[in-house]
Amino acid sequence: MAVSTIAITSAVIFLWGVLSARLQHADLTAPIVFVGVGGLFAAAGLVDARSAPEALQPLVEVALVWVLFSDAAGVPFRQVRRDAGRYLRLLAVGLPLTVLAGWVLADSLFPDLGIWLALLVGAALAPTDAALGLPVVTNPAVPVRVRQLITVESGVNDGIVTPVVLFALAGATAVQGNSGAAWLGEALVELGVGVVVGAGVGLGGGWLLQWARRRGWASEDVVGVAVLALALVAYAGALVVHGNGFVAAFCGGLAFGAAAGRRGPAELVFLEQAGGLVSLLVWLAFGALAIPIAVDHVDLSIVLYAGLSLTVVRMVPVALACLGAGLDRDTVLFVGWFGPRGLASLVFALLTLEELGDAADGAVAIIGVTVLLSVLAHGLTAAPLASRYERALTRRGIGDGEGLARHRSGPRVQDPDDPGHA
Repeated sequence: MAVSTIAITSAVIFLWGVLSARLQHADLTAPIVFVGVGGLFAAAGLVDARSAPEALQPLVEVALVWVLFSDAAGVPFRQVRRDAGRYLRLLAVGLPLTVLAGWVLADSLFPDLGIWLALLVGAALAPTDAALGLPVVTNPAVPVRVRQLITVESGVNDGIVTPVVLFALAGATAVQGNSGAAWLGEALVELGVGVVVGAGVGLGGGWLLQWARRRGWASEDVVGVAVLALALVAYAGALVVHGNGFVAAFCGGLAFGAAAGRRGPAELVFLEQAGGLVSLLVWLAFGALAIPIAVDHVDLSIVLYAGLSLTVVRMVPVALACLGAGLDRDTVLFVGWFGPRGLASLVFALLTLEELGDAADGAVAIIGVTVLLSVLAHGLTAAPLASRYERALTRRGIGDGEGLARHRSGPRVQDPDDPGHA
C-alpha cells in the first residue's frame, strides 16, 4: 500500500474522530462515510484491486476475530435473563429461518452460483450489525429491553452463523478444486476443534485474570491489552492444532465472559476500541474492493435479492419467531426492520474473495450490494423510525422513552421496560 494511501486513510480516521458527533447527528454513520471514502480510493486508483485482497487478509481476519470475541464476551447474560425466551426465539428460530430463506432465494435467482455459494450468500447476510443502527440502540426514546433485544441478537448471531459460512466456503472451494468428499469430515473436525480450543482458552484466560486481580497482580493499565491478546491466542491456538480459528474466537469470547466476573465488561473496552479502529479500515477496504465488483456485476436480480434480503427474508422469520412472545405489532416490525447487515457480512465477502478469487465475484457482488443498501437504508432511517416508534408507543400508552411503561386505560403498572403487552 502506498504511503500516500496510508496518510490519507489516517487523516480520514482522525477527521472522523473530530467530526463524528456532528456527522452522526446528520445520520451519516461511520460505515456510510468509510464505504464512500473507499469508493473514492478505487475511483482514484489508490488501491490495486489485484494485490489488495491478499495484502488485506491479515486485517480482515483480525477484525473478525476481535469482533467475534468481543461481541460474545460482552453479552450481558445476567441482565437479560428474564427475556431469555425472546432472545432464544430470534437466535434459534428466526436466524435459521433467515439463513434458509436467503439460501433458497439465492439459489432460485442465481442458479449459476451453485448450492454452496448460494448457502454462503444466505448465511453471510443473515447476521445483523447493531453498529449500523447506532441511533437506535443508543436512543433513550426506544425502550431499554427493545434496545437490548437488538443489541444482544446482533452480538451473538454472527458467531452462530460463522460455522455455516465457513462450511459453505469449504464446500465451494472443494467444488472449484474438484476435491472429493473428504473435505466434509475435515471441515466438521476443524469446527469441533475450534469449539474446544476456544472454550478452553476463554475459560482459562478469564479465570486467570480474575485470580490475578484478587491478588493485585494485574495492572489495570494493561489488562485490556491482555484481553486483546487472549482473543488472538484463541484464534491462533486453534489454527496450530488444525482447528477453526474464527469459531475458537467466538467460543473463547463466550467462555471469557462467563469466567471473567464482574470486571469482565470493563476489560473489554480496549478490545472494543481496537476492534472499532480495525472495523473502520475494513469498511474502507469494502468500499475500495467490493463496491467496484458490485458495480460491474449489478443487475435487476441482485437489486431484487438485496431488497428482499433486507425486508421479507429478515422480517418474516422475525415475525414467526416472535409469535407468542408477547411483543406488540409495532415492536415486531421495529425489530424486524432494524436487522442491518454490516461488518460480519462484508468480512465474510472479503474472505470469500481471498479464498476463491474471481470465482467469488458473483457472490461478493450480491453481498456487497445488499450491505451497501443496508448501510444507506438503515443508517438514514435509524433516528426517524426510532422517533416514530416512540410516538406509536406513547399513543398506545406503552412507553415513556426509557421503557418504563404504564397503561393509560387503567391503574395497573406494566412490567418495567416491556413494550410487549399492549
